[in-house]
Amino acid sequence: MTFHSVAFAQPRVAYQVSFENAAHHEATVQATFTGVQAPVLEVRMARSSPGRYALHEFAKNVYSVKATDSQGKLLTVERPNLHQWNVSGHDGTVRVTYTLFADHPDGTYAGVNASHAHLNAPATFMYAPALEQAPVQVKFIPPTGTNWTAATQLKPEAGPLTFSAPSFQYLMDSPTELADLKWREWEVKEQGRTQKIRIGLHHQGTDKELDEFTQKAKRIVTEAQAVFGGLPTFDFGTYTFIACYMPATPGDGMEHRNSTVITSSRPLKSGMNPNLGTLSHEFFHAWNVERIRPKSLEPFNFADANMSEGLWLAEGFTSYYGNLLLHRAKVTEQKAFLGSVAGTLNAVLLLPGKEFFSPVEMSMQAPFVDASRSVDPVNRHNTFISYYTYGSAIGTGLDWTLRTRFKGITADDYMRLLWQRFGKPEKPYTLPDLEQALADLTKDPAFAKDFFQRHILGKELMPYETLAAQMGLAFRPEKPGKAVLGWEQLQVKDGQITILMGTFRNSPLYQAGLDRNDVILAIDGKKLKDRKELDSLLTTHKPGEQVALEVLQNGEPKKVTLTLAQEPELELVPLEESGQKVSAEVKTRREAWLKSQAN
Repeated sequence: MTFHSVAFAQPRVAYQVSFENAAHHEATVQATFTGVQAPVLEVRMARSSPGRYALHEFAKNVYSVKATDSQGKLLTVERPNLHQWNVSGHDGTVRVTYTLFADHPDGTYAGVNASHAHLNAPATFMYAPALEQAPVQVKFIPPTGTNWTAATQLKPEAGPLTFSAPSFQYLMDSPTELADLKWREWEVKEQGRTQKIRIGLHHQGTDKELDEFTQKAKRIVTEAQAVFGGLPTFDFGTYTFIACYMPATPGDGMEHRNSTVITSSRPLKSGMNPNLGTLSHEFFHAWNVERIRPKSLEPFNFADANMSEGLWLAEGFTSYYGNLLLHRAKVTEQKAFLGSVAGTLNAVLLLPGKEFFSPVEMSMQAPFVDASRSVDPVNRHNTFISYYTYGSAIGTGLDWTLRTRFKGITADDYMRLLWQRFGKPEKPYTLPDLEQALADLTKDPAFAKDFFQRHILGKELMPYETLAAQMGLAFRPEKPGKAVLGWEQLQVKDGQITILMGTFRNSPLYQAGLDRNDVILAIDGKKLKDRKELDSLLTTHKPGEQVALEVLQNGEPKKVTLTLAQEPELELVPLEESGQKVSAEVKTRREAWLKSQAN
């Protein structure tokens, strides 16, 4: 067979993955590319992964690469760069075999051991850019004697553990967990259509715990469905929660078009609600970011970092709703939910990064922060606020603003409009599109323009205390009158107080000229042996008072004066708990925000 005789064969891609050395975290991957027309086939490992925006250099875990043609003839393989292999001398078919090392089973990487194989596609599969539109088949061969099944959004095909994807982009968006999985599923019927939601769980817990997890997950799904007015149309009619709650498993959640990976070392027995919190966040992504999608992420670039200006909405609003849906689904109590909202608002109010970048600019820094790695220290604690946190605070503020300023309009309505306008037709949006949608919803273009100019493109915070009061909530100091040295991580040990992190620009420690690794030897001449003594000393002072510090900075003794600050944490509680009266209108508004929308 010659190359020219098969030059116009139908392009196809097929993978076979086996686990002969699973105990040592290795998988063997065989990738067969058929219908190759170019004399040299370029194959690559991805450098980024859907839902992550930084570079991850997956090629670093690939070795023992070899290539053959359809007859088994060994082919010439050259490596022009770290991520690419060029194969020549083929007959239209190229079969590349390699070993993958996998020991990090989260939403970005891959993990293989004797109990399971957790495979994020970009971390697992070589691909050929010339065949990105070709249909794909994937077959998994589990270790002998195991009862592994597969949780994946790939389409099931005939044959054991055999699946397909319509194209490269769909394959790369399709993680797979292979293990002795425990399964639960249910059907959702709406508008004459029935779709299946299923949970494939790898854990060491009980069936009773999984049943409880499933019942709560069903309520979360129903509440998310209520926000948008219906489920997305899932490819192949199924949505899969791919869950792994095993010891030493990194905690993570990663959204995909028809599935999500949710991982944690917390078992359901002790981590039920935190694990459901991740589930809630990731399921909301089935609408927001998977289908209501920034144009800047289309198409996703697997060869480079991916930057978007819209993550304050895509990730931040999802964080806001992830917690809200937990409460609406009666998974969390009101106090816990209000505590999570207060925590988000505290972070945005306290962190100095808002002085440097707007929410749009924070979003664009995702390649630097989202599971990114750097050896050199950065000043991000002073210049950055996570778009998850910042965006969640904006979601809270916009929801409260709409509920108090516009009769009968909420953030739910805004998300539903974005779904109808951009998600359902799968038309990627731009920032002007988002502003126009807010203008159309409120019938107030001036409000929408002002909101985006001040709070999205600009750095101005929303008036959270005023808005909270209009929602029947008091946003107040949690510990009024408590004096603190700062809000950094401190280690009190052996009579010394060590600053464990870079200091914040607005912190007393920063303003006193202190920074990471500086050591406080004494306060007002007193040596403090432990945290209890430090706390006791601070109770004798008030915010605004000065104390004299003896410090060790870069190995040199030094004396500085520090002005104590008010402990910055604020709490969010119903106005009634702060002794204030609440009108019937305000109480109704608050209850409408918090109650289930599915009934």
